[in-house]
Amino acid sequence: MTLRRIVLLVVLGVELAVGGWVYLEPEQSLRVPDGWTQTERLSGDESVILTFALKQQNVEKLRELVGRVSDPDSPEYGHFLSLEDLSALVRPSLDTLRTVRTWLGKHGVQQCDGVQTGDFLQCEMPVSTAEVLLPGAKFHRYVNGDSSVVRSATRYSLTPELAEHIDFGELWIGGLKPKPDQPLFLQCREGFYRMSLGSWYPNLFCPTHNPLSLHLQFLEQYFSQGDLSAFMKLFGGSFEHRSEVDHVVGEQGAGRAGLEASLDVEYIMSMGANISTWVFTNPGRHESQEPFLEWMLLLSNMSSLPWVHTISYGDDEDSLSIAYMQRINVEFMKAGARGLTILFASGDDGAGCRQVVKGKNAFRPSFPASSPYVTTVGGTSFKNPFQVTYEVTDYISGGGFSNVFPMPDYQVSAVSQFLKSGQKLPPESYYNRSGRAYPDVAALSDNYWVVINRFPVPWVSGTSASTPVFGGILSLINDQRLKRGRSPLGFLNPALYRLQGNGRLALFDVTEGCHLACFDDLVLGQGFCAGPSWDPVTGWWTPNYPELLKSLLP
Repeated sequence: MTLRRIVLLVVLGVELAVGGWVYLEPEQSLRVPDGWTQTERLSGDESVILTFALKQQNVEKLRELVGRVSDPDSPEYGHFLSLEDLSALVRPSLDTLRTVRTWLGKHGVQQCDGVQTGDFLQCEMPVSTAEVLLPGAKFHRYVNGDSSVVRSATRYSLTPELAEHIDFGELWIGGLKPKPDQPLFLQCREGFYRMSLGSWYPNLFCPTHNPLSLHLQFLEQYFSQGDLSAFMKLFGGSFEHRSEVDHVVGEQGAGRAGLEASLDVEYIMSMGANISTWVFTNPGRHESQEPFLEWMLLLSNMSSLPWVHTISYGDDEDSLSIAYMQRINVEFMKAGARGLTILFASGDDGAGCRQVVKGKNAFRPSFPASSPYVTTVGGTSFKNPFQVTYEVTDYISGGGFSNVFPMPDYQVSAVSQFLKSGQKLPPESYYNRSGRAYPDVAALSDNYWVVINRFPVPWVSGTSASTPVFGGILSLINDQRLKRGRSPLGFLNPALYRLQGNGRLALFDVTEGCHLACFDDLVLGQGFCAGPSWDPVTGWWTPNYPELLKSLLP
């Protein structure tokens, strides 16, 4: 039998009961994404792995705990949970585990593995069994060039009894089964780091405590160790950098390096000078999009992880089910409870645009950039692209307001100030002014040099550049905190918004420029514009490293 991995993601979500059966994802579109073609239906004897995300306990307690350990004014600030303590908090109830195991056992499914947090279950079975377990599901293969995924062309259903424990499902092929790993302990040469970006984000030092950073690469994107070494020789100056990724989790793949992966790895490692860096790589896809679940499984199964994670991928909120986004959001809470800092690029489509009905448009927020439990990084460019001048908005910088997640408490004051500032805003019908607003910060996202397949390539732009740059800087700050016996930064936003709200100069304000939006008669291609203090284009501005270090060190 051919082994295929099909992931069934099960999370809290919207339910629709029809004729005694429960459809757990009624709003999810079954439209085949552009570029993909449905081919043959899988044969019944093909073997698949379904991954169930079981209903967790104490999600509200988890939410409150993340708030306390991330708030610098809380006595619990920095008191992060171990993987074992987190598992005890969120592990599904015995009733959930018993019900799901009994259900699987009745269908002859015995080969199941869990993760340390207990809220995911991976089970191998024939396709014929999977389609009986999930009435209505019919698994087909879809292709797009050399890429292939498996999904159901129809919605599946469950009994109401099971729906209390299994809340919804998504189907995709992935390439990595997460398993525990060991931490790396690496030496670092003392020295001083400075490169072209260093003139703007200065004084980056060689760390001594080796806080690990991690970058994620998806969608058949791979980096090259040789390209990384060549990049450091060309652009690293006289200081000797680390020129190899220390650990790759997953299959790196063969063939030519990808521009996206090369950009991300080269800049997180150059800005985070001599930080030990891991790369998580997964060629698989979730419904032809980013397979965030595989990374979530990794986090739920490893007791020792890098402190800073940067991800330059995202999807439109309206392309995903609400239930899926809610569960992934809980996984980000779990990461924050453990002290991880998660950075996402805000996207390169400005405010975005989608047609609600004929003749009526709205902005199109991006996820996970819109999650309240990640730090989202927008983009800027120099006023004169050929000189180091002051920074203005990069017109592609993603930003706006979530249609799914409400505005978190930590940003209410800052966003309210922006909305009341008197500057011209788009019509309110285009955005949800009570939603989680993003980005939170920004960095240069324009005109980068990248070495790819041994060739230096200029004029590379996007928030895929600004995000690893900011991540490298935070890794350096983590090192200084750990050196002084303090905790890592963890979920950054509560500290960040409190810091800037108190008037500290840890970031350079960006007050000029607007980003893209709908090209229609009402907004004329323009979304939001930058202004004093926080704005939904550049967030709380770009990093002033020496001051940011001072502000986040106490």
